[in-house]
Amino acid sequence: MARIKYYYDTESCKYERIRVSTGDIVWNALGFLVVSLLIGGGIAYGYLSHFESPELAKSKAENEELLYRYEILQQELGLVGEELGALQDRDDNLYRVIFGTDPVPTSIRKAGRGGSVRFQELIDEVKYNDELIVSTSSKIDEIKKKMYIQSKSYDEIAGLAKQKEKMWSCIPAIQPISNKELTRLASGFGPRIHPIYHVRKMHTGIDLTAKRGTPIYATGDGKVKLAETKFGGYGKQVEIDHGFGYVTKYAHMNRYIVRTGQNVKRGEIIGYVGTTGTSTAPHLHYEVIYKGEKVDPIHYFFNDLTPEQYEEILELASRDTQSLS
Repeated sequence: MARIKYYYDTESCKYERIRVSTGDIVWNALGFLVVSLLIGGGIAYGYLSHFESPELAKSKAENEELLYRYEILQQELGLVGEELGALQDRDDNLYRVIFGTDPVPTSIRKAGRGGSVRFQELIDEVKYNDELIVSTSSKIDEIKKKMYIQSKSYDEIAGLAKQKEKMWSCIPAIQPISNKELTRLASGFGPRIHPIYHVRKMHTGIDLTAKRGTPIYATGDGKVKLAETKFGGYGKQVEIDHGFGYVTKYAHMNRYIVRTGQNVKRGEIIGYVGTTGTSTAPHLHYEVIYKGEKVDPIHYFFNDLTPEQYEEILELASRDTQSLS
């Protein structure tokens, strides 16, 4: 039974019974309900903001683990890139220098990289973390391309290594006439006074004095590219193609004993010293052409000179003398 409540009425000086209407009951109930919902919502929010479900906690842990492994993968890719770069440097600056071949062009080394469109199929399949996918896949793709290019470069180097013995036998490496005492070098490579025109002109070879009829030797293995006679200029001359970018020229000969297309060996006699063409005295004008450019022949006498003799002949070649042709 509900308890009956009274209040003291000061006007009548009596205790009067408290009567509660139905509306008051309803409003009181609604107020209580609202307050309860607010309190309950606050408690639930506090709980959810500080506590996670086991599934959510597991997912977050897995994501953190994946990010950690991704960072390690990025570091490893960076190390692989550095090691590949070191191999490329060694290839260009050591192996290719040894075998006298040009470095791989930078434009080929860099190997084009595709954008995110290239990996769109992978992005569509995974549906998330497209930035991580694109950056990682792009790096892997770049490294694969560079490795392929480097492997092709090594294939080329391997081929050159197999030809090493042939290459060394073909490169011009001896003096074209006997000159053990180093007394026959009359004029070196570079600007010299022309003996006929008496003006300074570029002397594209060296002049070696010798008696008429002195034997002239091929300075490396090769094939006779040209054997002809001209009444001016180089006179009777021979050119030998040694391969590997090297050609040698022997001019003002008294006569030559080889023919165009003939194979010759280093040290083989190809003709004899003379004074044909625009020559003022018996001598041999000798040139070395590498990849179409005439270079100083003195640097190609390394097979029959000691270091001391090489220094001496360099000093003789540097003297500003008049050429003989």
